[in-house]
Amino acid sequence: MAPLAANGPKWPGTLLYVPVLYGLGWLGARPCALLFPHWRPDQVDLAGLVLSLALLLISLPIRLRRVWGAEHPWQGLGLAMPIHLAAKAWLRGALKGLFLLALVVLVLVLAGQARWLGELNTALLLNAIALMLGVGFAEELLFRGWLWGELELELGPNRALWLQAAIFALLHPWYRAPGLEAIGLLGGLTLLGLALALQRRADDGALWGSIGLHGWLVGGWFLAQKGLLQISPAAPGWWVGPGGADINPIGGLIGWIGLGLLLWVRRRWWPRHLSQKPETAELSLVISEDNNGPGANPPT
Repeated sequence: MAPLAANGPKWPGTLLYVPVLYGLGWLGARPCALLFPHWRPDQVDLAGLVLSLALLLISLPIRLRRVWGAEHPWQGLGLAMPIHLAAKAWLRGALKGLFLLALVVLVLVLAGQARWLGELNTALLLNAIALMLGVGFAEELLFRGWLWGELELELGPNRALWLQAAIFALLHPWYRAPGLEAIGLLGGLTLLGLALALQRRADDGALWGSIGLHGWLVGGWFLAQKGLLQISPAAPGWWVGPGGADINPIGGLIGWIGLGLLLWVRRRWWPRHLSQKPETAELSLVISEDNNGPGANPPT
């Protein structure tokens, strides 16, 4: 993952870094309400998020060089690598995302709780692509890239793995769901955070696999719910997931089963790199893929 720095990050900087960027983005987007009076408040907020992401991309290399001691920041984050290796990692993650979506859709249809419509249009496809690229890239860069690296330097690999998943879950609006459905959604988000982190470990530090997995789950489910399926309103939330008209399947039993299967498939990666220096792990994907020698890790 990230190269070890002499001093490493300090908790105040880790805790304040993203909130400060978010605040700057929010403030920077306020003039949009005056410049574009026809914009809705949610569009102004979206502009603030885009500005915050831009600030993140600009400031991350600086922070990694100064705080992590990283000579190659984008390599330390798992982004910089030969294009064919990035594409392979992304495709492996995307295929796993498609498998999880297919499992949910198949179970719902066979149980009579959803009807296949198969309706698609250009607007739906463009929205889905925007979600795949935006949410998949931004959240993975933030949580499995920067945050996980900071936590590893503070706490070590094992505790950092669990804590990044917990923070990822807690920062999503799981609390909006009623009662036990909120707990189910919080648990599902935690499982997803673990699965995405293990995907990066399986890809030897490359972030593109978790970007593909996360992006396809978000964008693919948007397509399924808005055009491909008609889900019965009588389907129980504990089974299909909370959300009512906008169901989140990872909070239901079906999603838990799918994520549990993915974690089981990834079980051999739980102890991966726990005793390996981060700077060595950073290069192992390139070595294993290019050499194809006895020590190469097979694609998964």
